Amino acid sequence: MFTGIVEERGTVVAVESLPDAARLSVEGPLVTADVRHGDSIAVNGVCLTVVAVDGGTFTADVMRETLDRSSLGKIGPGEQVNLERAAEVGKRFGGHIVQGHVDGTGVVLTRQPSAHWDLVRIGLPSYLARYLVEKGSITVDGVSLTVVDVTDDDFSVSLIPETLQATTLGVRQPGDLVNLEVDVVAKYIERLAAPHLPAAWSAAEQNGRNSERETR
Repeated sequence: MFTGIVEERGTVVAVESLPDAARLSVEGPLVTADVRHGDSIAVNGVCLTVVAVDGGTFTADVMRETLDRSSLGKIGPGEQVNLERAAEVGKRFGGHIVQGHVDGTGVVLTRQPSAHWDLVRIGLPSYLARYLVEKGSITVDGVSLTVVDVTDDDFSVSLIPETLQATTLGVRQPGDLVNLEVDVVAKYIERLAAPHLPAAWSAAEQNGRNSERETR
């Protein structure tokens, strides 16, 4: 589990294509300082298992499901990525519950710079929009953010100077693909409540699940 508080920006140094998978090597001196084989590191919000460590670089395997569902399928050497080690028990929980299980991708639509922050609007699949609420939480490329407003097709977030400086969201431009993970609590509530809700709601839920499968 993660909190969505990015620890450092790493650099992809190699991507090896494998049958139905890929092997990703990322340079990240901070996150590799105490990493061991089998540990989890979130890369742009995707939970990956470390299979090798060489100095300040770690390697992880990425399965086909992850390549299809996230932006990691299009990543290449030289690109910067957001990195976070798994949360430690007993430490302060600065963000929100983040599993590192990407629900889908969104596209940066606009960004409006101001003196102290940037307002960024991101398009998202309609089947994910129902899990977002104003002032709720959303994970974008591994960064825990608060939703400013949301429609059926997009949402906006405000990026403070720390986020702009410490994460790749500071350089994302309109047209860029970003990984999205919605609040898992919302999904559990929907699943548990569905049998007790009107048939129309259950049908809408099923349509959403069908749309999700079609995007894979």
